[in-house]
Amino acid sequence: MELDHVGIAVADLDRARVRWESLLGPSVAPPEEVPSNRVRVAFLSAGDTHVELLTPTDAESPVARFLSVRGEGLHHVAFRVPSVDRALDDLARRGERVVDRTGRPGARGRRVGFAHPAAFGGVLVEFVEGP
Repeated sequence: MELDHVGIAVADLDRARVRWESLLGPSVAPPEEVPSNRVRVAFLSAGDTHVELLTPTDAESPVARFLSVRGEGLHHVAFRVPSVDRALDDLARRGERVVDRTGRPGARGRRVGFAHPAAFGGVLVEFVEGP
């Protein structure tokens, strides 16, 4: 399992991109909307991994709730796995809480799934099927 990206919740994606691009260089692709997660995202390269900036597209989305409670900051850590469904199933079988029972469409045309923060000491963990 390898680190795929870290997700950072931001209130204003365009303003955040300017700030982060001054540190990491230009985004690797134009921002994209991810309807299944109700967010708009931009990915920036950080060596062998990425930083994902995400902002809500729906005031009732989980990222909107995160921002209203915690403000901008680290939202999740994502790991590349061969099978999102298998990773989620393995956690559920061990009695860990998961947000998703199966994978769903994510950014960059990949399938993703989330483990509940309670499973990893308060950290939201995303599993991403690698290309």
